[in-house]
Parts: sequence; structure tokens; C-alpha cells
Amino acid sequence: MEFSSVQNLCLHLISSAYQRCRLSEHICRLSIILARSSPLPPSSLRISISDTGIGSCLEEYQHLKLPSTFVADNWDGLLSIKTTSISDSEIHNYQIILKENGSPRITKLPSNPKKGAIFSGSEVCLCSFISLDLLLAELHSFLQKMLILRIPNVAIQLVAEDYAVPGSQYEKVFLAHGCTQLPISGSNLELFKSGLKDYVLKHGNNLSNMCNSCFPSREQLKVGSGVACCTENHQHIELVVEAVIVMSNISRENAACVREYGDKTEVLFFKDFSPCTISRSCMKALKSTDWKRYGLSLRSIIQQDGFALLEWENLPTNTHIDIVLHSYQKQTGIPAPRKTSKLDRNLVKKAVKISLDDLRERNSGLFLSSRAIQIRSYAPDLAKTIAGLILSSSDLDFQGECFSLLGLQSQEVGTENVENCIKERIVSVIETNDKKPHKTNEVEPFLFEDDRVHGVEFQENNYEDARVYPMDI
Repeated sequence: MEFSSVQNLCLHLISSAYQRCRLSEHICRLSIILARSSPLPPSSLRISISDTGIGSCLEEYQHLKLPSTFVADNWDGLLSIKTTSISDSEIHNYQIILKENGSPRITKLPSNPKKGAIFSGSEVCLCSFISLDLLLAELHSFLQKMLILRIPNVAIQLVAEDYAVPGSQYEKVFLAHGCTQLPISGSNLELFKSGLKDYVLKHGNNLSNMCNSCFPSREQLKVGSGVACCTENHQHIELVVEAVIVMSNISRENAACVREYGDKTEVLFFKDFSPCTISRSCMKALKSTDWKRYGLSLRSIIQQDGFALLEWENLPTNTHIDIVLHSYQKQTGIPAPRKTSKLDRNLVKKAVKISLDDLRERNSGLFLSSRAIQIRSYAPDLAKTIAGLILSSSDLDFQGECFSLLGLQSQEVGTENVENCIKERIVSVIETNDKKPHKTNEVEPFLFEDDRVHGVEFQENNYEDARVYPMDI
């Protein structure tokens, strides 16, 4: 695994520390300390990443390397590592030098006795001449996105200080619970959904505070989720892809709450419980998703700043969509580096589809196909015509039977009530049919319950072709 910059290496080291905390059964702390001590240039920045997790192993560092294009002036490639597991009696010390296009050189240093103390954890340190402000801003954004995962047993502390500048100390603590109480025994997906909700409520831009102007209540958000999984037989590892989609409405009149990317959909990607640059296989999956099946028309898709931006042609005014994808291996231990594959692409596509179906199922009238929307537009006129036929009839028994089928009492009978009731039934049938797969042998639902009996009579008299299906209106 190559790292083109010190910043990218730091993000990887933080992710590894996060995994060690995640796998621990105890409350853990992950601390990132940035300190520049010398007032005279050139002054190096000391970066310390420590955790109280399960302890690291050398295998985590054996695959690290630098590309031939790495700028050596920023960093000498030296990592200092301290680590211990709960069962160890010593703190193990190592020195690792990463080489350009080569395996790292690992040197074991003398250990320190724990003197009977029981604890576990790791610390990785390096020194570089990179900008403190630039790295701090990048880490802040990275950690905010990491909170979307909502791992409840990890607290993250970020501290930065330039001792040459009095009063420059910065400290921020990131807690998984954010703005809400986490489920006591929530699944990964439930925690993921909660994390994305908070991210959307903060607009994804101003990640420090929830916007009460746009979102007085979390219940205003429409959320759909889905999971797809498959086992790689030759490795006996289960691959899992989780997808969460959130729809929100933000008035464009509130200029202070305009999103950085406007109406475009931001698709964040997580891999093995860590924020990650969206993969090519995910981009292909998003491009090949049948969005039109859900009434959406994709105009363009681009990769920007590590995530995908989807631009729509027909998104309703004030409506915004956010998507988060998470791909991981379901196994114990810290996942080994792996390449994305065609299997990942298919799983992403399936998880997105399940999420869209879930969102549509939970919200009536949402995500109808273009065909269903067109058919639904005829519902008011059709309802008006049918209501007119019923109300203009001189057969009181016929009228009474119609009103009974519509569920209307005699005191409720009126032109507007009858039209609305018929329209609601027509729209309901259209929406129900639209949720079915394209190719189905299942008989379409009827507008009225008693029609099923008449349908049987039609079939017995070979008049099946004369039946009028709601979707064919």
C-alpha cells in the first residue's frame, strides 16, 4: 500500500488505531497530538497517534511503502512504534523505516516492563515538515466523517499546538453519540443510519452544529437502507456492502443554509470501517443503477475530493439526497488490504437498490418511475369522470353499492369526497404496481375488493383481454 503524502499516511494510521479500538470490548480513547516545538525554521511537526485498543502487530506495517515520487524533504520515512496487548508483560518498541518501492525495514528496540500494570494500546510517532494548519483541517474533516460509522465505544481526541505561537492550542473531542442517543444494541446499519442523519442535519459543511433553521426535527428526514452480502468461496470471507440514503428538503430561500455542492448528491464511501476514496467499482455501480426505475434521471457523475457527486435532471425543488456506502469484510481481526472487484460492484448496486426500495416502501408516493408518474397524472380526470357517472345515475341501489365500496357514509356523499376517494384508490394501485419487479406474473391489484369476483367471471367467459388494468389506463 503506497502513500503519496504524509497526510494520507496519517489518515491510514488513524484508521488502523480506530479498528483496534473498535475490536476492543472496552471504552477506548484515540488521541492525535500535533506539536511544533521549535520557533526557528525549519521546524518539524511531531505527530503522535495513540489508542487504548487491542494492541497492534507488525503485520499491519509490513505492507506500507512509499512511491518513487515521494518528496523526501517532508519526511524521512521513520516511524516509532510502541505497543502492548492486555496479556503482555512488556511494552514492545519498534523502529520502522519505509522505503521507496521496497519493503519496510523493521528494527526491534529494547522493551519496557509494565511492572504488573494491566492495559493495552499502541502509539505511532513521526516527524515531518508539513503545515500544521493544513494537516489539522484535513484531520478535522476526516474525523467528522468517521463519526458517521457511530462506533459507540470510541472517543477521539484531537490536539494541536504550535509552541512558538502563544495561545495557539486547539483541542476537540469527537464522540460517537453526536446529537442523539445511540441504540443500546444497535446493529452496524442502525448506527450507520443514525450517523448519516446527524451528518445531513449539519449539512455536511458546517459539521460542528446542527441547523435548527432547516431541520427543527430529525423526523423530517426520509431514510432508506439496505445490505448486500456474499461469500468469497476461495477465501471463506463474507463481503458486506451497506447503503444508506437520506432525503431532505431545504428551502432555497434560506441562503445561509445553501450546501457547498448545491443540489448534487454527495456519495461518501467507507471501506472496512474507515472513510476512503470512492473506488472505481463503486463509480461503475452508481452509473449502472437503474435510477429511472425510481423516477430519477442521472445527468452526470464525477469523482471529487475522494467522493462521488451525482447531478440529477429532474430532482424536485428544495429536495436533496445524500448517500453513504460501506464495504467491509465480515471477519475477526483488522481487515487485510484488499482490492475491489466485480463482486464489490455488484454488491454496491444491489445494496443501493434495496435502499431505494426501502425508502419508497416507507414513504408513499416517493420514487415512482417515470411511467407511473405519467399514469398518475391522469388520476384526477379519471376520478372526476367515474364520480360523475356514479353521481348522475338515477339508480339509487347502484349509487348505494358504489358508496359502500368506496367506504363512504351517506352523510359523506358529495362530489368532492367521491372524487378524492376514487383518486386515492387509483393512485394507491398505481404506486403498488410500480413497486413490483418489471417482469412479474402476479395479477395486478383491484380498485375494489369485489372486483376479484368479477375478474374470475371474466376469465370463465374468455373475456380476459377485455379487462382494464389500472396501470394500462
